[in-house]
Amino acid sequence: MSYSRFERRRSFDRLRRCSAALGMALLSIAACVSGDPASSQIIHNEGRFHDWQVIDTVSGQVVRLDDVMRELALQDVVYLGEEHHNRYHIEAALQVLRSLIERGRQPTLAMEMFGWDGQLAIDRYVSGQESDRSIFVEQSHWLQNWGGPFEDYEPLVQFVKDRQLPLVALNPPKSLVRMVMRQGLAAARSDPEMAQWGMKDESIVDDPLYRERIIRQLQQCHGGGEGLYQSMYEASMVRDEGMAKTVVERLAAIRSAGSPPAGPLVSYTGGGHIQYQLPVPKRVIRRAGLHVRQRSIYMTSFERDRASELEEMIRDKIADYIWLTPIGAQGPPRRCR
Repeated sequence: MSYSRFERRRSFDRLRRCSAALGMALLSIAACVSGDPASSQIIHNEGRFHDWQVIDTVSGQVVRLDDVMRELALQDVVYLGEEHHNRYHIEAALQVLRSLIERGRQPTLAMEMFGWDGQLAIDRYVSGQESDRSIFVEQSHWLQNWGGPFEDYEPLVQFVKDRQLPLVALNPPKSLVRMVMRQGLAAARSDPEMAQWGMKDESIVDDPLYRERIIRQLQQCHGGGEGLYQSMYEASMVRDEGMAKTVVERLAAIRSAGSPPAGPLVSYTGGGHIQYQLPVPKRVIRRAGLHVRQRSIYMTSFERDRASELEEMIRDKIADYIWLTPIGAQGPPRRCR
C-alpha cells in the first residue's frame, strides 16, 4: 500500500506531538511478571504515592530527592524525560540544574526541542551576542522544528543564558527526519541532506527490543498500515540515533575540557526517548562504551486512579527513577487505545 506525501507528513507531525503519549501507551501493555526484588517490595496501596515523590525503580521505594540529586552530580549524562508542555516538568528540570550547580558541577543542557540547524542561533543568544528574543526564536527555527509556545520552554533557555551554561540542540532537523519518513531509510542514505548533517555513514541500529516497543506504540496511537508504521519507525530510529550521536559528541567535548566540575550533560526530551533505556540511553552506551555513567528520570503526572499502571512502570523499570508531578494545565497525557 502506498501513502501520499501529505499523509506521511501529517503522520510525522502526529508522531512528534504524541511522543509523551507514546511512552504512556506502554502502561496498557501487560507487564512481564518477574521475580526480582523490586516486584515483591511494591505495596498495592492506593494511597502509597503522591505528587513530587521520586521512586527508585530498583527498590520500588520512594527515595529522598536530596539523595537522588547527590547521585546525579556524579554522572556523565542525566536523562530527563518529560510530558510535553507540562510546566511542572520544567520546574523539576530547573531543580536538577540548580542542584548540580550547588554541588559544584557545570552542567550542559541538551534539549530535544531544538534542531541542529538552530545551534548557531542558540550559541549567539546564550552568549549574549544576540539579545532580541524574537530573532532568536526565528533563527533557531523553533516553529519549524518544534512548534507550540516557546514560552513553555523559555525558563530552561533563560536559566542557562543567565548562568552562561552551554545549550545544545539535541534533535536532527525536522526536514531530515521527514525525508527519512518519506523515502525510507535505505533510500534516504543517498540523499545529500544525510551527508549535510553527518548522518550518511552513521550506524543506525535496528534493535529488536526497541522495534517491538516502538511498533507496538505506533499501532496503538496511529491509524495506517504496516508500510506507514515502518516509515514512522525508521524516522524514530534516525531521531534517537541522532540524539545519541549528539550526546556522545558533546560528552567528548566536556571531557576534553579537562576540568573536573564540567558536566554532566543533562538531556531533556520527551519521556518516550528514554523509556526502558532503549531509544537514546542504550545507543549512547553503544557509541561511547560502558564507562559512561548515566541515570534516567521519567517524569510523569500523578493520577491517583492509575496507581496500578504506575506500579507496572516501576516493575518494568521504565527509567532509573520515576518523578511524580502534578498534572499540567493541558491535563493528563492522552492515552492511546
